[in-house]
Amino acid sequence: MSGLFFLSFFFVILGKVNQLNQRIMNEYQLIDKERIVELQFPKNEVLEDIDDIKQRKQNLDLALTLGNLEHVKIKIYFEDDEGPKVVDTTIWGVTDSRVILKQGVVIPVNRIHKII
Repeated sequence: MSGLFFLSFFFVILGKVNQLNQRIMNEYQLIDKERIVELQFPKNEVLEDIDDIKQRKQNLDLALTLGNLEHVKIKIYFEDDEGPKVVDTTIWGVTDSRVILKQGVVIPVNRIHKII
């Protein structure tokens, strides 16, 4: 009986995760990395909490390491002047103000909501 309960619980949780992922993807427009050069980025910071900003920096550093060593693609959730976007890519470099992708494509750090 406990195995059946665990399996049922697992599928309920999996369904909730899928719903959350779908909601996030509905909020963010998926964009090709090559189109980022066409976007306009406001100067203001998208995150309000200082702890979130520090966490973003740590996540960017980790994503850079994974990208350079393992060529792992990650999702960058960011915002331009038209709204939220997401790109699935490898990070090649990180400065205090920019994230550098292949072909010199950059996203301002202060416009990034999260990295997954």
